Amino acid sequence: MTGTDPADHREKQGLARSLFRVSLPRWRGGRYSLSKLFFNFYLLAMGSFVAIAFTADFVISTAQRGITDDYARRFMRGTITLIEDELFRQPRREWPKKIKEIDEKFSYRLGIVERMTLDRVLTSKQVDKLDAGDIAIDHDGDVMYHRLGNTSQVLVVGPLAPSSEGKERLPLELRLRLLTWTLIGVIFGIALWFWVRPVWRDLEALRQTARDLGDGDFEARSPAARSQLFAPLADTMNSMAERVQKLIATHRELSCGISHELRTPIARMRFALEMLSETDESAERERLWAMMEADLEELDHLIDTSLTYARFEREAPEPHFSTVTFAEWLQDEVDAVRLLGRDLTITVDTEHLPDNLQVDLDRKAMPYALRNLLRNAFKYASREIRVSADYDSEQVRIHVDDDGIGIPPEEREHIFSAFTRLDRSRDRATGGYGLGLAIARRVLELHGGNAHADTSPLGGARLTLAWKAHQ
Repeated sequence: MTGTDPADHREKQGLARSLFRVSLPRWRGGRYSLSKLFFNFYLLAMGSFVAIAFTADFVISTAQRGITDDYARRFMRGTITLIEDELFRQPRREWPKKIKEIDEKFSYRLGIVERMTLDRVLTSKQVDKLDAGDIAIDHDGDVMYHRLGNTSQVLVVGPLAPSSEGKERLPLELRLRLLTWTLIGVIFGIALWFWVRPVWRDLEALRQTARDLGDGDFEARSPAARSQLFAPLADTMNSMAERVQKLIATHRELSCGISHELRTPIARMRFALEMLSETDESAERERLWAMMEADLEELDHLIDTSLTYARFEREAPEPHFSTVTFAEWLQDEVDAVRLLGRDLTITVDTEHLPDNLQVDLDRKAMPYALRNLLRNAFKYASREIRVSADYDSEQVRIHVDDDGIGIPPEEREHIFSAFTRLDRSRDRATGGYGLGLAIARRVLELHGGNAHADTSPLGGARLTLAWKAHQ
């Protein structure tokens, strides 16, 4: 294994910090924070649930109060009438004694009070019902009142809720509600705990992954989320990490490749300047000036090509497809660069294409890919280059064949990597930067296709552009 350059490591860390300016919460520990998160969720959710439930219960109970009162009156009217008839069989002075005897036979209290004492107990509507001979109900005490004939005395029935040993207890309805809400709170807490735990684990995993990426570890990936709530976020973070890792790799690749490629033209220019200062011959000075102009043109081409490759690597542009008559388009593109082939014989074969075949392609990017294949063929062909095309229901293919030295099978995939040149002994006449074929492959990937190399029928190399047909 090779050692890590400290400068490269510092550069990666600095780039990582600039890309991941995330504000991570400073939590003390997983368990404490998990408990805090749980209780915050619990109090918020349970409080909202209880408030909504009590509000709904109040509205419903208010709406049903009239129905409940009518039911209670019908239910107790017979009992109260019987008690009233039994009292009227006795003299009024015997009523207190008689009511005590009857009270012993009921599970709720019976009593007699004066009418005037109830003005502070009952509302005006209840008093009106009482005076009209109807049954008035005190909801707070669950007590019924009925006026005995035209007398000033009122029969009191209740509280209907039973009491124990003379000590007041909570109403049964309230006790049932408290028990119900307690059970609901416990069950809701258990369910919420099992929901919060995977959420918390996903948050912890995302936090740790973000911290590792911020420290420069671009191999770090967030594990699969347990909660569907954070699954898209985990996938997005992993995609972002892969993208950043790819950007940094491209950055390093371009930096190393360009720095290497820059040395040769700069060294030649420096040598030409030194020779220029030492010679007075006009012909030699013109030759040196021409050499430096060629070097400047080479530097400009290198920078332009490198920027193009970086743009494709950084963010693939959105292709803009348009329909072309394929045979005519291919012939025009080859004719546009035919002069660069010097004395080479360049032919175009479209016999295997259907008549007037219409194909969708990006008219700005696809010519760039084809011309790079042709320039590569110009460097290596001895006498002949043949451009052909074929089509089936699935793919369109363009083949560029030459009669040069060919490409070894083990190197055919490698040539589509940036700054790859198989013949390292080439001079400026046949040299390049190893970017043309890499860009060609990126263009074909935009079209949903690929670029690959094979053996040519002419004896040299065959480079093929293939992409999905869109008619």
